[in-house]
Amino acid sequence: MFIAQQKLQENIAEYILYMYQIEDVIRSFNFDIDRIMNEYVRIQLPDESFHAQYRAWYESLISQMQSQKIEKSGHLFLIQEVLIELSYLHNTLLNMANDIRYKELYEAAIVHIEAFKERSNLKDKNHIEIVFHALYMKLLLRLQKKEISAETEESFDSMRILAAYLSRSYHQMKAGTLNFFNN
Repeated sequence: MFIAQQKLQENIAEYILYMYQIEDVIRSFNFDIDRIMNEYVRIQLPDESFHAQYRAWYESLISQMQSQKIEKSGHLFLIQEVLIELSYLHNTLLNMANDIRYKELYEAAIVHIEAFKERSNLKDKNHIEIVFHALYMKLLLRLQKKEISAETEESFDSMRILAAYLSRSYHQMKAGTLNFFNN
């Protein structure tokens, strides 16, 4: 809960990946709040005084996931809204703002994004959603201690760098400090 709030304020890319992970944690515990609290959350709490806040947060997420019918797959509307904002920002940086650096990063990543799209079931997703799914896949591979080839690592890096630039631009936009016309 506090981690999500901090990431939302500081690094939107990390926030999205963290929330993808939380959605998967909830699914892995079959939406059982008692198991989530006892087997997952409690061991991470600094002390028991946070228990009620975390329980309420997870209960809210469980309720949202169930009402949005994403028990098996999919992402919360609040995450989808952020991804839509990032997609709009992506298009703005490429087309309206003509951000040269962003264009360079995108050109370096596009071949890897398209390759990931072809190998996945994400054919209907836009490039920004694909980037975040790829980065989440990398996180899962790391957590499973699976080896990642140098070629695959290079693909992930190009997408990670693109997401980092986009994330920084997103926070500047939200703060009102992003200048769309001085690139």
